[in-house]
Amino acid sequence: MDSFLRNYESTELRIAAEFLSNWLPYLSGGLCKSCTQILSDRVRSINSQEDFAVSTPPIIDLNQCKEQGSNCNTLSIGRRNDSADNNDNADTHSLGSWKDETDEHAAEWSSTTETFSSSANHASPSVKKSWADMAQEDEIAEEEDNEVSSKLFNVNDSLEEGTPLNGAKPKVELSRDQREHIRFRSVKRQKDFICFERVKGKLVNVLDGLELHEGVFSAAEQKRIVGYVEELQEMGRKGLLKDRTYSAPQKWMRGKGRVTLQFGCCYNYATDKNRNPPGITKNEIVDPLPNLFKVMIKRLVRWHVVPPSCVPDSCIVNIYDEGDCIPPHIDNHDFVRPFCTVSFLSQCEIVFGSNLKIIGPGEFAGSFAIPLPVGSVLVINGNGADVAKHCVPAVPTKRISITFRKMDESKWPIGFVHEADLQGLEPLSDEVKDTLNNNNNNDNDINSNNSFNNNNGSRSSSHSWRRGERGRGDYSGRFGR
Repeated sequence: MDSFLRNYESTELRIAAEFLSNWLPYLSGGLCKSCTQILSDRVRSINSQEDFAVSTPPIIDLNQCKEQGSNCNTLSIGRRNDSADNNDNADTHSLGSWKDETDEHAAEWSSTTETFSSSANHASPSVKKSWADMAQEDEIAEEEDNEVSSKLFNVNDSLEEGTPLNGAKPKVELSRDQREHIRFRSVKRQKDFICFERVKGKLVNVLDGLELHEGVFSAAEQKRIVGYVEELQEMGRKGLLKDRTYSAPQKWMRGKGRVTLQFGCCYNYATDKNRNPPGITKNEIVDPLPNLFKVMIKRLVRWHVVPPSCVPDSCIVNIYDEGDCIPPHIDNHDFVRPFCTVSFLSQCEIVFGSNLKIIGPGEFAGSFAIPLPVGSVLVINGNGADVAKHCVPAVPTKRISITFRKMDESKWPIGFVHEADLQGLEPLSDEVKDTLNNNNNNDNDINSNNSFNNNNGSRSSSHSWRRGERGRGDYSGRFGR
């Protein structure tokens, strides 16, 4: 096998061969018959068990080809920039965009089979762009197109009687910025959680500072993220990650033993065997933030989920099996506020209260429970972070969460280096927000049926929910068995 191909896994080679085969008509444009055959044989050999030198005829000099009067155009190959310019409206804001990787020099979605450069015996000499990323781009773009198109459709629009189906409005072609703005506008945000408790003799809204953002990550993006987490988990099992990055305690009782992955810093939940106290350990090294997670962070800042003054530089991934839980706690102040958690695979409830009670293994009672839909982001700040404790009762089915946090500067581990591509991030401009708000005003007639009255009689936005729809008080955490 060619030395270049040895750098890739068999699955990547198979995807590459299929991808290039689909593009062969374009790639061979302007080539003579002989050169087209050579190119075709070379593509087929990518996924062949035979050595390329055996399976491919000798390469013909293109200049010689041209002198013999063939139709081979020696300038027809290598003009990638021309086609890139003509395709400048391609979506580079989706989490699966391979164009992002070349244009923004971020290698945003690294190969799921690539190990981190810090793993000495398994490191790749350079960051590779996964063929799987390129092959899945069309699938992700198509799904996002469908989501955006569904948001453009006016539910009150109907074809006039007798209008043929082929008379429907043609599909609207959108630029990448328009696509992003539509998705940004469709995010549902709740910031008015209320639960009063008596704390130190005073009535306090212990949920003040909580925000729930739904629709930040599309179904296609969720699928991609979950698949990547599962790859990381497998790497951890095989010892391809640093020792403290991956943790899989034995399940010695119900609710104990969820798998965790830590990136950016190592955090102790309790005093460890080296007598390091709970909090960030300065001398323990874990793997850096994966490129995929940095793309997620950029989305969170750009879409006004987390402020640019508090860009996360670390994260912890929790992988729950049925029955796993997180007991009542307040996040350590080695991490500044706010922080946020993203939910995947299945919905669960997170319970808040200044006085949470443990009923049994994985079962808790508290003042208020908030459902966490898949793809949603819960931002924890203010009283919700520092007055109320929170916990996750035993989950009824598998779940993954990714919690992003920013470290206090005084707690940085030794050798900590800022991620260069996470510096200077800015949210979408106020001008864009104003434009979107104006567009929303034009839809008031459509959304009026979705509005409701608050207890004080005032009207509330259709992006808010009735109290009780997205949270309920007097929670006793127990799932059906």
